[in-house]
Amino acid sequence: MISAEESLEELTVLAATAGASVADQSIQTLTRPNAATLIGSGKVSELKTQVHFHDASVVIFDQELTPTQQRNLEKALDVKVLDRTQLILDIFARRARTREGKLQVELAQLNYLLPRLTGHGAAMSRLGGGIGTRGPGETKLETDRRRIHQRIQAIERGLERVRGGRSTQRQQRQAVPLATLALVGYTNAGKSTLFNRLTGAGVLADAKMFATLDPTVRHILLPSKRQVLVSDTVGFIRNLPTTLIRAFRATLEEVVESELLLHVVDASSASAEEQTAHVLATLNEIGAGETPQILVLNKIDLVPGEPDSAALARRILGDPEHQPAGAVAISAATGQGFEELLQKIDHTLSVDPLAECAFRFPVGEGGPLHLLHEHGRVLKTRYDDKYCYVDAVAPASLRRKLRGYALVGR
Repeated sequence: MISAEESLEELTVLAATAGASVADQSIQTLTRPNAATLIGSGKVSELKTQVHFHDASVVIFDQELTPTQQRNLEKALDVKVLDRTQLILDIFARRARTREGKLQVELAQLNYLLPRLTGHGAAMSRLGGGIGTRGPGETKLETDRRRIHQRIQAIERGLERVRGGRSTQRQQRQAVPLATLALVGYTNAGKSTLFNRLTGAGVLADAKMFATLDPTVRHILLPSKRQVLVSDTVGFIRNLPTTLIRAFRATLEEVVESELLLHVVDASSASAEEQTAHVLATLNEIGAGETPQILVLNKIDLVPGEPDSAALARRILGDPEHQPAGAVAISAATGQGFEELLQKIDHTLSVDPLAECAFRFPVGEGGPLHLLHEHGRVLKTRYDDKYCYVDAVAPASLRRKLRGYALVGR
């Protein structure tokens, strides 16, 4: 379990990533949170003194604040108050580069803002009943809500168009029988540095959190001369806001659709075990928990002594039920262990067992059916007015590509 000190240290890194300079930190232990201010009244007074002493312009809390708590704290402290979710949203807004990424961040921000409009102008909205007595604050509040709802709907329509394009790109990639890998891991584990070393791509890679928001896909050549596709994805983090998980569905789809996950871990981090457990839990949450994994123990050049990948993996994983396909110790920065990683990927992807399966294809979609004929063995075909039903024997990689057409229980 991550300690309060470790959690606060992570918040410090997040704040620095957002461009803030941290002047002081404070921890309070309570049996139950204060409904009005989260922290106790004495702590609020102490915090106000710290704010004046350091001439601070913002106070950041490591937990999500309710709208009421945030308003009360801002009134008491007389500075801007943010919670962990707002801070992460701000970082995402700074990092988004593509139209899709910017839309995703804006959607998450608006969904976060909407319930926090409540109460603005309340003093002028309870003047009495009847026509002509509604306060201007209430009118403004309703106008703001309507505009936000309209903008949310417009963004969702825009994202659906973008996702449609991404789905078309994915189908085009799947039309070519190439295995797909995805880099996953806790934020700042070194995924983008590894991605650049694997593919030669120029993806942004720095020491700040969430350097990568928009999925990037590139080809790599394995030692067996096979080509595979690799995608770099957004880093996971403890208490990642649910609005962001929903907004970044397109990025996470690259993970779910992959045949192998390279789970990148910062082996030099004192919190590696907790971070790994969180990533595994998130993978289960998005439906990728059963996908084969290779545990990539990165930043091995920062680990003292001669690294033992098996011993490191046992310490970091802890739970034997989550044993990956293998563990490889590497340094994405120096290239140490890089060839061993490529060999491990090659060996893991070579296992592609055959199994009988059944599919139902819409009559107008010839591409998936052609793919099955080309890379599987068709046993039986029948048609009705809308669908083509096929019994076949197909490798696991092909079954994953066609999972959307699979008939369960046939």
